[in-house]
Amino acid sequence: MNATTLIRFFPFLQWFPLSVSGLRADFVAGTTVALVLIPQSMAYAQLAGLPTHYGLYASFLPVIIGALFGSSKQLATGPVAVVSLLTASTLTPLAPSGSEAYIALAIMLSLLVGIIQIVLGVFRLGVVINFLSHPVIIGFTNAAALIIGLSQLSKIFGLPMGRSEHFLWDVWIMLQQIKQLHPLTLLFGISAFTIMMLLRKYRPKWPNVLIAVFLTTVCSWYFQFKGMGGAIVGTIPEGLPNLRLPTVSLEMLSALLSNALVIALVGFMEAISIAKAMAAHAKERLDANQELIGQGLANVLGSLSQAYPVSGSFSRSAVNFSAGAQSGISSVFTSILVLLTLLFLTPLLYHLPQSVLAAVIMMAVVGLINFKAIHHAWLAHRHDGIAAVVSFCATLAFAPHLDKGILVGAGLAILFYLYRVMRPRVAILGRHGDGTLRDTKIHPNLPTDERIIVIRLDGQLFFANVSYFEDSFLSALAAKPQARYVLVVGDGINSLDATGEEFLAHLYSRLQGNGIVLIFSGLKRQVLDVMRNTGLFSKVGGDEAIFATEDAALTTIYQRLGLDSSDQPLLPAPLPINHSLGSAV
Repeated sequence: MNATTLIRFFPFLQWFPLSVSGLRADFVAGTTVALVLIPQSMAYAQLAGLPTHYGLYASFLPVIIGALFGSSKQLATGPVAVVSLLTASTLTPLAPSGSEAYIALAIMLSLLVGIIQIVLGVFRLGVVINFLSHPVIIGFTNAAALIIGLSQLSKIFGLPMGRSEHFLWDVWIMLQQIKQLHPLTLLFGISAFTIMMLLRKYRPKWPNVLIAVFLTTVCSWYFQFKGMGGAIVGTIPEGLPNLRLPTVSLEMLSALLSNALVIALVGFMEAISIAKAMAAHAKERLDANQELIGQGLANVLGSLSQAYPVSGSFSRSAVNFSAGAQSGISSVFTSILVLLTLLFLTPLLYHLPQSVLAAVIMMAVVGLINFKAIHHAWLAHRHDGIAAVVSFCATLAFAPHLDKGILVGAGLAILFYLYRVMRPRVAILGRHGDGTLRDTKIHPNLPTDERIIVIRLDGQLFFANVSYFEDSFLSALAAKPQARYVLVVGDGINSLDATGEEFLAHLYSRLQGNGIVLIFSGLKRQVLDVMRNTGLFSKVGGDEAIFATEDAALTTIYQRLGLDSSDQPLLPAPLPINHSLGSAV
């Protein structure tokens, strides 16, 4: 087995040999990420409906595995907000949050997500994420960020919040009890917000999340916040998670499978987005399919250590990159610090207020809210804007069933794509003053010729749009009943299938029966190959009817018409000659 093959199966071999300076940089970066990850993972576990220590479990083995077998050297794998929310939305209808059945389902979900990602990566199907278009993800992410923030309000206020089939209604019912809020709970939440915001602004290099957690936990212990009716994290089990195979329930498999696919795709899209950005900045190569395998292994092997689904984190990857990480060794150091926390430091987190964890979550998702991106999608293309808005509204409306929201958006985006493919641009061309052929709809006063129809097709010619092309040809012929030639400018035809080839054959025969000659120009090789293989090339006249450029085709048409230069409006005007130089200017 050569070195290239070894690296393909074991990407972490690229880290070696290690240098002292590289190890030092990775240690600093890994420690910095751990200081953010430890409190953040506990908060995300609660967002997923799990006890806080399951966030630490998900921050141990998956962090190492994702780094060892992924393609990115700086991607930080672990619990993330959107995947945690999707986990909760998947499992809440199936079992009570935090129950043994719920925990077992979360671990099983991690296994399914990982298997899906590994299969996609092994068969090099990373392109499947293209079915979740960027506008759909924008709409979904904005809605998910709002849902995450709203879901934490009850913990900030110290109020109970029900769980029904309508998340927004649950929030409204909770807000109606606002007069019964717990003042000290609110005070701790606001204090954590203030600390994190001030540190982020004035001391951006400091671990603002850890400092906020430390200060509020000390205050909670000192003033005995628990004794005043405040909700705290409480006892966190010490030690490492037991390594065991997840319980796989065939009965629940069908209920989890569709959601597992959504989580696999959304989680990977989040991971690959930040990984690509870092790779471009560092001028490194990134293999999306290898990253799928790395994320999949992180979820599969993570499920053996009682982890729930994980992904690459935007915020922690950015911290890792900016802290100077040179390789995945930084994630190894991060995992070691999580290990030490599980073994020795969990008692220190006993007095941590729940409202502080809620504040940590809300601060983390602020960066996910980006309504300007929806507006930008609208400006780029109206269909993209509609898809983004519908994804946003559907995700909010279907909450807590977030998978339905993103599937509605994805379905709409695919329908819009099919609509555009089925109705490609068809342009009737005239001669512009600069010598080029241009669309007469955009430039209505361009010179044309009643004897010649020049029509350009912009798009592949296949079964889905043949009828539309046919209608366009009929309209063009009806507008010019005296036409003797039809020139198809084929520069924009990228492919031709059997239905498209049959349409061209019928069009040729139909025009020939009416005394009209069909001419082609600018056809691409893949189109010409189909025409030659089917015999259409020779049927329409071969080289006598198919030309490299539209000008060559038009020159031949006018020669066949036997007209002088004054009767050739579709040919470009001759360039003036500079006789002193003997060349055109």
